[in-house]
Amino acid sequence: MSTTARRPVSRNIAMVLACLLGMSLACAEPDEEALGKNAGYPISPGQGVSQMQYRVGSWSALDKVPGILTHKVAKGDAPTPLPKASASIDIRYRHRNLGYTLDEYLDRRRITGLLILKNGEIVAERYRYGRTEQNRFLSFSMAKSVTSLLVGSALSRGVIKSIDDPAALYAKDLEGSPYGQTSIRHLLRMSSGLTFTERYDGQDDVAKLSRSVATGNPSVVSVLRSITDRHSHAGEKFVYASAETEVLGRVLTAASGRTMADLTSEWLWRPLGAEQDAFWCTGKDRQESAYFCFNATLRDWGRLGHMLARDGKVGDVQVIPQAYLLDGTDPARQPAAFRPYRATPGVGYGYQFWLLPQKERSFGMQGIHGQTVFVQPATGIVMVQTAVYAGASGAIDPDAYAERASFWQGVLQSLGGDTNRY
Repeated sequence: MSTTARRPVSRNIAMVLACLLGMSLACAEPDEEALGKNAGYPISPGQGVSQMQYRVGSWSALDKVPGILTHKVAKGDAPTPLPKASASIDIRYRHRNLGYTLDEYLDRRRITGLLILKNGEIVAERYRYGRTEQNRFLSFSMAKSVTSLLVGSALSRGVIKSIDDPAALYAKDLEGSPYGQTSIRHLLRMSSGLTFTERYDGQDDVAKLSRSVATGNPSVVSVLRSITDRHSHAGEKFVYASAETEVLGRVLTAASGRTMADLTSEWLWRPLGAEQDAFWCTGKDRQESAYFCFNATLRDWGRLGHMLARDGKVGDVQVIPQAYLLDGTDPARQPAAFRPYRATPGVGYGYQFWLLPQKERSFGMQGIHGQTVFVQPATGIVMVQTAVYAGASGAIDPDAYAERASFWQGVLQSLGGDTNRY
């Protein structure tokens, strides 16, 4: 019996009727009214960019929100082509013992943009909730991986001498603090051993850090210096902590004497062949928010993923050092405590990249509420997803994240990728 035949008949009939009775040619998108469709997916008037009715509009045009400060990341002159694949490929996946198509995935989850590449060609590109190829989507914590790429570039240029140097060797305003004494390598692996909470309840340490970014009172540096409690020795284990990426951002700007936006443009965005300018959001101190606030179009996120799939190359140019990328994304190169099933019950953690539990090296950039770039270099497969999931994390919104994992497995299987587990 076919996969389709095994699905409940009532579900299929309901989906067909919903489309036929709708006012447009497309099915209603999940929770579209709650997300602001009737108001044209409005942008926040300055407060509450994460309120449900502002998420779609604000998270795809954050530079238009009153009070948000930004630094432009300039593109180069000639974009790297992203041609469409010559042959159509049917992407299917299984989730909780039922089979689904790519379009059904979009009808089931709050996805604003989806781009799938195979060897640099577009296999699928979809926009939802009125978004287009011109929108620049908020990274949330995918920015952490961008920050890591800048660290690798700084290392190759001698701007940073060694990732075993302590942060305060460069970021002098952290001298004498535990974070200042932490090595760049341990910060890259989020293994400082310092206690920093991320529960996404508005009362945790990441909320305190984000308020300091937004208001400047207290200063971000004072918040970083105030983090002194330890749960373990440095380098022992991975514990997710956005503050560690913020320290890396301050190392980069102090070591180079330049903004992160300038570094991103020269070292990454121009050689990448980005099609559109990107931007970083900054705090009141005009320092880029290294841990959560890079913004780029879906296709440029795809170009970044394709470069990662080629181990840092664009054409014949090595944009990011290959050795650094392998050190940061290969589970075999990590200490045992940072590998899949050890760093967390499922995935591992490298240099600000998540190490996926495929036997073939696969890794990801991830941000809260469903932001995703997944990469499998050996097969040239890249998946980019921007989203407005209800919950920030898998612990809060487990069904959405579980289905994303199932969809990724289906993408790999449909495109000839390796789905064997680590």
